[in-house]
Amino acid sequence: MINQVKLEIKKTLKEKLNINETDIILEAPKRGNSDLAIPLFSLAKTLQLSIDNIYDKFLQALIPLPFIEKVELLAGFFNIYLKKVLTATSIINTITKLGHNFASTSSINKTVVIDYSAPNIAKNFSVGHLRSTMIGNALKNIYQKCGFNVVGINHLGDWGTQFGRMIVAYQKWGNKDIINSNPVTELQNLYTKFHDELENDQTLEELGREAFLKLEQNDPTNLALWQWFREVSLQEFMKMYELLKVDFDSYDGEAFFNDKMDSVIKELEKKKLLVLDQGAMIVPLTNIPPALIKRTDGATLYMTRDLAALLYRYQKYHFSKILYVVGNEQKLHFEQLKQVADKMGYNFDIEHIKFGLVLVDGKKMSTRKGKFAKLRDVIYEAKNQALDTIAAKNPTLQNKEETALSIALGAIIFNDLKNEKHLDIDFNLANMLKFEGQTGPYLQYALVRINSILKDQVIGKDIDFNIYENQDYYDLTICLDNFNDAVAKALEKNAPSIIARYLLVLASNFSSFYAKHKILVDNEKTRNTNLLLINAIKTVLEEGLRLLGIDALTAM
Repeated sequence: MINQVKLEIKKTLKEKLNINETDIILEAPKRGNSDLAIPLFSLAKTLQLSIDNIYDKFLQALIPLPFIEKVELLAGFFNIYLKKVLTATSIINTITKLGHNFASTSSINKTVVIDYSAPNIAKNFSVGHLRSTMIGNALKNIYQKCGFNVVGINHLGDWGTQFGRMIVAYQKWGNKDIINSNPVTELQNLYTKFHDELENDQTLEELGREAFLKLEQNDPTNLALWQWFREVSLQEFMKMYELLKVDFDSYDGEAFFNDKMDSVIKELEKKKLLVLDQGAMIVPLTNIPPALIKRTDGATLYMTRDLAALLYRYQKYHFSKILYVVGNEQKLHFEQLKQVADKMGYNFDIEHIKFGLVLVDGKKMSTRKGKFAKLRDVIYEAKNQALDTIAAKNPTLQNKEETALSIALGAIIFNDLKNEKHLDIDFNLANMLKFEGQTGPYLQYALVRINSILKDQVIGKDIDFNIYENQDYYDLTICLDNFNDAVAKALEKNAPSIIARYLLVLASNFSSFYAKHKILVDNEKTRNTNLLLINAIKTVLEEGLRLLGIDALTAM
């Protein structure tokens, strides 16, 4: 509603006063209690008129608009007050009509590719993988809500010299039955054993290189082992993705592009972009180190593979934008990728969605020694703590196990997504699981309270929208309308944290409102109006949580 009002105001000022829409800034007021404000200082310079003169012209142009109650000049700002009942009624009716499609955009016939998660096979899915997975999943949901066709890609780490070492480790110390009992953990144990033994036997390194060379040459034995490692790893990963409710459209990993790199090198040669530097092939770049395409021994590198993947994805999906949800430490790599693609003449819209580390007590989490190496272990530890809370607060609750798991996942996911993505995050289960403060369980509990109010209630058609003259009611509807801006800004900045912080504000505003106003009053009109408002809050909270990948609960 407010965005439509802004458009109508700009359109009116353009038509009546011939002012460019780009010159008109409509913002939240810095002074006063109006709904919108237009700063007049810059306009006065542009139009070469006094502020008083502009005010008079704006007054004459805008007062006839049906949704404007009054205007005022305050400290150089043209403040606009909207008609509360008309504005609030429009907002509530729109949410009621659209439901979870509120703040959605119709299809815009553009495709965005998002590369996220990308764990290494034969290694456990750790807490360190959570950030890429959940930021990527939230972005996928946000882009879909904004009308994009989204392709989610899990670029599995399934190739490299480490698999030569894995093959050697399995052939020396592996047991198929033991591995099948707990595949990824046992494969990781073998990999750890290889490195432990390497300290006393340096010949293992050469054996690992030879095993990987055989794998590259499609040796049947080594290829079969590698395929097995990949298959059992992916099966384990799929269990984790099912738990997190995350899915992908492609699991093409690094190995998929083995036969696609030569064409990239030939294209670079044809376009005269490759330069020989101390035996290696590089692409010189501007203001950053060159991109290394081929080592002195002829081996291709990550850059070569990522270029091959980039071109393949464009040919297959015809994307308008591609996002790489990868940690801060890969900043240079994606700057190089973008510059090389530009030099090749593609000019793709490439964005590196950088994120910080997961820290415990201020220190980087260790996948070998860390207390919380495996994400699954952390989730179930959180679930057990949630079960303890349920036992103390609501021992008769049905579906305790499922609810506790939803609380645990909500706590862990929200702790990640509420933070600006480029910052490191602190991983503290006790703080995450609190039912107050900036936590996932706080939002889930707000929904539980709303569902408790709405239970067994029927919202009648007899509504008294005049109630929205009350400032508390009106402010809450404006907060609901702000979901439009939260979704739009989250898309613009590729920042799910904007939606997470919005939900905290909405839940807090609801709690304050609930503390001041009784919902289930005797007066039928007032009760119906209250229920309609509360149901709209429920709709927006549910949809916001869905975008973040968090379950909405009816009881906890």
